[in-house]
Amino acid sequence: MSQFRKLSDDFYASPQITPQEVSEAAAMGIKLVVNNRPDGEAPDQPPGADIEAATRAAGMDYLAIPIGGSGFSEPQVEALQEALASAQGPALGFCRSGTRSTLLWSLAQARSGAEPDAIAEAAAAGGYDVSPVRPAMDMFAARAKG
Repeated sequence: MSQFRKLSDDFYASPQITPQEVSEAAAMGIKLVVNNRPDGEAPDQPPGADIEAATRAAGMDYLAIPIGGSGFSEPQVEALQEALASAQGPALGFCRSGTRSTLLWSLAQARSGAEPDAIAEAAAAGGYDVSPVRPAMDMFAARAKG
């Protein structure tokens, strides 16, 4: 059983998914799966290629934006922002716990001009705390407003 957590009408975050859970995402109307976990991070983790194959076989798009121990970069934020802007429907981001996916989504939303307080509330409703990236969210939101 999946642990997909709705953060917005267009984005869900999840702990690590398996190829078998991809069909559940497809049945929910997910159109894009975003893998935020580097391959080989843990021995029990399914390879990204297996999740990508299952995702594509289910008729969804797949994108890998791995977030490692060094944290987030603006190119990663921009990549998710662009992917969400061009997605044909809701997206599902996953990593080990869903936290990195949520933090990256939060940064992408702020970079798109969304209000940081509203982003933080949406993340909290899904069970995630965005305080580690709140200063960057504020900076991106201010920059987006010009």
